[in-house]
Amino acid sequence: MRKEIITYLSLPPTGTQPAPKLISFLEEGENIIEGALLTQEQYWYPIIQGVPSFLRGSLKPDYTWFQEKHGLPPIHDEVEPENAGEQRLTNETFSDKWRRFRNYGLEPSHQEFLGDWYCKKLGLSTVDELKAFYQQREYILEVGPGSGFNTKLMAENTTGQVFAVDISDGAFASFENTKHLPNCYVVQADLMEMPFADDFFDFIIADGVLHHTPDTKKALLAIYQKLKPGGQMFFYVYKKMGAARQFCDRYIRDSFKQLDPESAYQACEGLTELGRELSRLNAQITLEKPIPILGIPAGTHNVQRLMYYNFVKCFWNEAFDYETNNMVNFDWYHPHNAWQHTEDEVKGWLEELGVREYSFNPANPNGISVLLTKPS
Repeated sequence: MRKEIITYLSLPPTGTQPAPKLISFLEEGENIIEGALLTQEQYWYPIIQGVPSFLRGSLKPDYTWFQEKHGLPPIHDEVEPENAGEQRLTNETFSDKWRRFRNYGLEPSHQEFLGDWYCKKLGLSTVDELKAFYQQREYILEVGPGSGFNTKLMAENTTGQVFAVDISDGAFASFENTKHLPNCYVVQADLMEMPFADDFFDFIIADGVLHHTPDTKKALLAIYQKLKPGGQMFFYVYKKMGAARQFCDRYIRDSFKQLDPESAYQACEGLTELGRELSRLNAQITLEKPIPILGIPAGTHNVQRLMYYNFVKCFWNEAFDYETNNMVNFDWYHPHNAWQHTEDEVKGWLEELGVREYSFNPANPNGISVLLTKPS
């Protein structure tokens, strides 16, 4: 953690200034690896493995060892975030995922696929346009950075400041992959209680995050508050699929989410193999008539994509190794919460927020990509 971050923090429980007192126990170069942030109310937040943690209630790990190690005052934290039990279950999935896949998105073989993926989501044509899009930003927030691969890309392509917030152990992976960047800050926090002032960021990105919270709409509202008037925000949520895919998703997830992560990875292997073998067939079929009841349009379909979009998640991409492909399927079927939404539903949220300027970018058939501008 870089010391400068304290000038940007607005902390619970009171959110008051002045900035918290910074206590450093271990430093490495420009970063504090172990320390604490102490408020005037004698409430402290630990800095562990370079990451300040602002989790509260039952979302917060037991830091008794940290308190005793450093002689910090006891804290009686009676604040319990809403639906914390549900969120803890989802956190278990993503903490395990990012401990295993700390370099996801940073491998050379991943770059072309993910660069093209973000261009489509933001309605841009080239990676150069994507970099230019980030360059103009002064304060960027990424919610749910995971390994930090996109946080790193943004920080490398702007003279502004980039902040990343992850509730899971992904925060530690993000820090390790961005700690060399002087304009990048990573914190661990619930997106419902982010330690930043409202109306502050001029660009916020929440890619594939909101639908993994107990309530997608509430999560969107919480993040939107941090966007300054005139700023832009991008979010991606799962799209409600056809009847067959909905049934399979619900049936498989109800089973797989009961498993420990290791068992769930193993359970996904058959789906990953199915995706691989269908993909390597490189076969196509042409449907002259649509199947509206299943949401399948007429036209020419790649067989693997037809299965993937309409019946069961069986992801496969040759740019990734087997374990990473299997992780993508695990990411879909193990999280406790993974809501799906319609475009009309999302438009209703935007209307409630008073957002008039926005675009839905067709990145893929099973997601909704939204770029909005907050009214000035």
